[in-house]
Amino acid sequence: MKTLEYLLSIDLNYFAIPLIAIFFALEHILGTQFNFQRRGHHFWNSFLFMVPFLIGNLFWAVIFVFCIEWLNQNEIGLFYLIELPVWLKLILGVMILDLATYWFHRISHLVPVLWRFHRVHHSDTTMDSSTYFRGHPIEVLFWFGSAPILMAAIFGLDLFTIGVYFLVLTPFLVIEHSNLRFPSWLDKTIGLVITTPNLHKIHHDQDQHYTDSNFADIFILWDRIFGTYTYKPAEQVKLGLAEFDEDKKQRFWYLLKSPFIRIDRKN
Repeated sequence: MKTLEYLLSIDLNYFAIPLIAIFFALEHILGTQFNFQRRGHHFWNSFLFMVPFLIGNLFWAVIFVFCIEWLNQNEIGLFYLIELPVWLKLILGVMILDLATYWFHRISHLVPVLWRFHRVHHSDTTMDSSTYFRGHPIEVLFWFGSAPILMAAIFGLDLFTIGVYFLVLTPFLVIEHSNLRFPSWLDKTIGLVITTPNLHKIHHDQDQHYTDSNFADIFILWDRIFGTYTYKPAEQVKLGLAEFDEDKKQRFWYLLKSPFIRIDRKN
């Protein structure tokens, strides 16, 4: 437990950035699944999203921690009403947070104003491990960032459990976006429960039928239960959104302002 507490005391960026560096290097060494040029240019336009995110997080982190601590101090939530072992609360907490993110993610595809922000992440027509960075800071902080607060209010989750969830989630987010070939047998084995890279790539297909599927980050089980699971061979996936398939629409400044621009969907 002390080791886990130590890991949680480290900024997640110290885990994410080395992971991205490793997978970005592997994409060069092993070759990418989907070939594209100007990877340095692509990386830079994705990495720049870290700047407004870090600035916004200085403000949001204070609110986030205050809300969770207030809820915990007042013992609000289901887990304060029932006796469960710490390890079980931890496992259930991670699953609950992943389920909440599944629904927040699914809703962001259904509500037009939320989709305007979420499509920034889906805009990437040449996805690789650096796509981890590509998310509009307003959506990442204030929309997805509110899911743990809501779950803490309902279930009584604490900062430790939320920290474990993000520690587990971060490698998934990096690996799922990496532009590497993964064997299809993974999808037919652990892919029955866990979201594999191939299954997540389907979520980034330009065909809206597939874009609006496979929403889960860790447990693809949620998609199977709630009827949003789909499958196609990863090599048949055409990445991104057709309406963003221009060089100028892949640049950081355009993507940052794109939620405030009307861009009609092409499929």
